[in-house]
Amino acid sequence: YVKLARHKAEEARVAIRNVRRHAKDELDRIVRDGEAGEDEVVRAEKELEQITKRHIEAVDHLLAGKESELLEV
Repeated sequence: YVKLARHKAEEARVAIRNVRRHAKDELDRIVRDGEAGEDEVVRAEKELEQITKRHIEAVDHLLAGKESELLEV
């Protein structure tokens, strides 16, 4: 079960990274189309990285809790 939990956690991390990549692509499109300035996009990219990091840490925290729960005798 621990192996399955780790696999699901990795799938969650990949899904989070995919969302980040799509958001970054959209930010790049906004810059290309001239809908927003460089400063705004750089600020948005930093915020995107913080959000991504926070969610990946949450997945890691949940995985650690689940592993300890599964390993209890």
